[in-house]
Amino acid sequence: MKSNLTIVCTIIICALAMACNNSRNQEIMKADKKELAAIFPKGEKGLSETFTGNAYNIGLVDADSILTTAVGNVYFEPGARSNWHSHPAGQILIITDGVGYHQIEGRPVEIIKKGSVVKCPPNVRHWHGASEDVGLQQLYIVPNTEKGIVNWDEAVPDEVYKSVK
Repeated sequence: MKSNLTIVCTIIICALAMACNNSRNQEIMKADKKELAAIFPKGEKGLSETFTGNAYNIGLVDADSILTTAVGNVYFEPGARSNWHSHPAGQILIITDGVGYHQIEGRPVEIIKKGSVVKCPPNVRHWHGASEDVGLQQLYIVPNTEKGIVNWDEAVPDEVYKSVK
């Protein structure tokens, strides 16, 4: 009888230890959620003339005379964002991790997150970047680069960036 009681007590102690450890692991995962899962190298830091905060760009596919499409990855640290800008032939964003914001001029700021796909129309001013607390990682696709790639404008003011509803 004593050996059965010992086995039951051992099982209960092990189950409690596993439950506590699982709870601790979940807390660690929540704390680490601000760290994004990098698919591509971080790249070069963006210029302060075109980005607020720390944003890093790496080109993945250079445009050529056959495909005329540029593809790259941008990693925005929390709080970082692009300036207002437009693309002569438009742009497609595919969000691969994190949480951020996107705005087409004249429209409300939208929340974007992992799995979001954003189509930026040709010659329409817009901006995009990370949320205040979580970074953002995105693939960008710029088609028909023979028309041009990007036209940069002024920085996005804090009051616009923080107008998310």
